Amino acid sequence: MQSPETTVDFTGQVLIAMPGMGDPRFDRSVIYMCSHSDKGAMGLIVNKPNRGLRFGDLLEQMSIETSDETPDMPVYFGGPVEHGRGFVLHSRDYVSDISTLEVSPTFAMTATQDILEDISVGKGPALAMMVLGYAGWGPGQLEQEISQNGWLTGEASHALIFENPADEIWPDSLRRMGVDAVALSATAGRA
Repeated sequence: MQSPETTVDFTGQVLIAMPGMGDPRFDRSVIYMCSHSDKGAMGLIVNKPNRGLRFGDLLEQMSIETSDETPDMPVYFGGPVEHGRGFVLHSRDYVSDISTLEVSPTFAMTATQDILEDISVGKGPALAMMVLGYAGWGPGQLEQEISQNGWLTGEASHALIFENPADEIWPDSLRRMGVDAVALSATAGRA
């Protein structure tokens, strides 16, 4: 077992749910990891759209004006923690005047209303995904779930997250790793 000082940092990578995850909220989920340290981890599920909610609906609920530039994009279920709180996962070409977390050389995350206002008038990032809620883990919890065959880890890319239809992100993330989804086992083994 690794000591806390040698823990792998999964920030900027994706977690790919293994079959038999046990928690239906994470079944076939792909989670973009926004932060990971010895204090815990936080990520956003990027392949579970809220079927009845679109970006324009959310802006209307928040009394943010829309325009012809407002994209017609889905709003995603980002995870079971604080599911009423919004986050925008986006390309690094945008930085909020208030606060943007620069996660990796290609991804950033902003959780302030100004990005929604900017997106609504065509001044936001080139690539963006709106999510409500997030997935969170306490210290050591994520590492334990990975060691128990709950998750695979993989490289994140704009193509994987922003260009795939939601139902293709999970199988595509596995294909990119050279893994056949049909061949995955739901049980962990010991050598």
